[in-house]
Amino acid sequence: MASLLLVGVSLQATNLLDPKLSTSLTVAPTQNPTAPTAAATAAAPSATPVNGSLDGIPMASPHAAFVRQPSSPDAWGGARTGKEATLSDRVVNYDISASLDPVHHTVDGQEKLTWRNRSNREVRSIYLHMYLNAFEGSYSTFYSEKINKGFDFRTDVATKNGEWGHIELGKVVQGGAAVPWTFVQPDEGPKTDHTVVRFDLPTPVPAGGTTTLDIGFHDQLPRVVARTGYFGSFHLVGQWFPKIGVLELPGERGATEPRWNVHEFHLHSEFYADYGNFDVKLTVPKDYIVGATGEEQGAPVEKDGKVTHRFVQGDVHDFAWTADNRTAKPLEGVYKGEGSPEVKVRVLYPPEYVASAQPALKATIDSLAYFSKTLGAYPYKTVTAVIPPYNATEAGGMEYPTFFTAEGMANVTPGTMSEFLLDFVTIHEFGHGYFYGILGSNEFEEPMLDEGLNDYWDYRMVRERGQVIHATTPLLRRFGFDQTIEPFEAERLGASNFDPIDATGANSWDRYSSGSYGTVYARTATMMHDLEEQIGKDVLERAFKQYYATWKFRHPDIADLQATLSEVSGKPALVAKAFEQQAFSAQKVDDRVAKITSEEVLPEQQTSLVNDKWVEVTDEQIEKQVKDLRDAWKKKNPDAKEDTGPFPYRTTVLLRRYGAAVPQTLVVKFADGSSEKVLWNDDQRWARYSWVKPVKAVSAEIDSKEMHYLDVNKLDDSRTIKADSKASRRWTSEIAALFQLIFSLIATI
Repeated sequence: MASLLLVGVSLQATNLLDPKLSTSLTVAPTQNPTAPTAAATAAAPSATPVNGSLDGIPMASPHAAFVRQPSSPDAWGGARTGKEATLSDRVVNYDISASLDPVHHTVDGQEKLTWRNRSNREVRSIYLHMYLNAFEGSYSTFYSEKINKGFDFRTDVATKNGEWGHIELGKVVQGGAAVPWTFVQPDEGPKTDHTVVRFDLPTPVPAGGTTTLDIGFHDQLPRVVARTGYFGSFHLVGQWFPKIGVLELPGERGATEPRWNVHEFHLHSEFYADYGNFDVKLTVPKDYIVGATGEEQGAPVEKDGKVTHRFVQGDVHDFAWTADNRTAKPLEGVYKGEGSPEVKVRVLYPPEYVASAQPALKATIDSLAYFSKTLGAYPYKTVTAVIPPYNATEAGGMEYPTFFTAEGMANVTPGTMSEFLLDFVTIHEFGHGYFYGILGSNEFEEPMLDEGLNDYWDYRMVRERGQVIHATTPLLRRFGFDQTIEPFEAERLGASNFDPIDATGANSWDRYSSGSYGTVYARTATMMHDLEEQIGKDVLERAFKQYYATWKFRHPDIADLQATLSEVSGKPALVAKAFEQQAFSAQKVDDRVAKITSEEVLPEQQTSLVNDKWVEVTDEQIEKQVKDLRDAWKKKNPDAKEDTGPFPYRTTVLLRRYGAAVPQTLVVKFADGSSEKVLWNDDQRWARYSWVKPVKAVSAEIDSKEMHYLDVNKLDDSRTIKADSKASRRWTSEIAALFQLIFSLIATI
């Protein structure tokens, strides 16, 4: 999701358009926490057990987060070699028929769910996500985290009466028998949360067996909020169908026994699901243009003023779609790349954002090329990008397999922030198709593997494109001000370097604040930037290619990423240190040059024994000796450079460490152009280095190659013997650029 952190400011992409787009609704309805909702009062059989599953298979911990144990080699069916019949080890099949009522903003659906039990145990209870119930009222886990934890989400548009949404179960049948069900709260959320449901099966699923469930459901879409809903005729239908959780097996993401990984819908979390096949029929009014996950099968079938579109896609773990009768004629393109099928690229956009359509198409095709080249070939035949209309920005900046939503702008001026942001949001949402989609990261428990790694790879792409951030406004540009910032420099300003609170690898809901969750993006990207600098750009890219090749369609954990980086780089200790400091904890990096001195080594006052008598060398004698030596040296060396002479200089540099230990190279430069280098690579809090040389020192600097962007302050990385205004000018320039960026954003929200 593109809740982006750029240049130290939480640049939520939904805030970047016309001022009117950010107008908040002011009426926030309340709900009686003890009153049953429509979803809760659906006809669940009275025999439904309420005290746990029928088979005793546990669920993942409510506080599950980063995994330290690499997965077993045969996890998720083993590595995909390309010789298998399918890209993934398909676990589930969804056959769904759904009909949209665009007036009442409802979807009526019938789902045939076929699930395979991969475990060696009989399964009698299964769990499904009912994500849309996060928006049924103020007492869901999603909204309670806004109230109780003070979290905020994107534009935080309030919901008016009549604008809530929910998903209601109808008839649920297994082999002709009614299936009892009950809502559960795996994460110990409020009992009024209905985002997870347990089905207790009349017929158990044996080890290795399959079962099919027929599920009727009815969606009331909310007014567009948090990645789904409607605005006017526009409908983005996400999190809209009952979706089975993941039964993890021993050796998969740290599991030691079969367990259900099925979390409530938290405010900051996204999704995690098994790979499978989707065959979805969507019925809409005939004047509506539809876009969806996967490939459309043949021409739509028209009947009674409506049309039915059929989309099929295998080896994905989610499905979303959009329908609108205001959509302009779609813009289409094609990507042809080595190892990939021919990819049909489609951009759906409203008339008011025609200026955004072509840039979104180009950025999508460019992303296909870059990600395929640097990670691995794109395996699907379609990509659909959707630009939401004016006043529906909550639907923007979201990803689903082969389908994502970007951002719309009425005007896109080259060489400005608007151009960069439109490109970046498109690249970012496409990139999720790899880290969230093809790799299948668990966004609940390890958002670092998706939001963080994706952000990092996106910034690598814009760096390779030579793009910079123009931190200025059109007005300031007319006066000749056009400050630019290199993308990774901008990203580090949002990484909470001064006061990191939560480990980057922590889950999405056990967070100090929404701002702390936001650092998952920037801090991961900055951590990986620093690691790249230490092991080498090409080596790191080879490691990520290996990570993709080994773990595509297999749900890796953070330990799997660490193991791959260690193996390919050949530097396991270095990689382990980086992960321990930043993924598994939150350690500040703050090294600095505390002091530099460079003084002549002159004769000193002394006494000595001469002919059995103690003779004192006085200050006057020393001063005369020094003067005579200086005069003779200058006469002999009339063209000598300043800060050279007959006496050597003792240069001493004191380094200070206020955070985690990282390898630093100290470079001391001297007046004759020579330099001294020393590696400071221990866990000590300070270090002192000295040299005696014929010339005076000029400066001392650590991290001259800017390898450590996690460092709190880059301005204290160097000191000079003489006053130098370069640092202050750089500081002023960076602050000016930051404020220009902030002002440019304020002007657009």
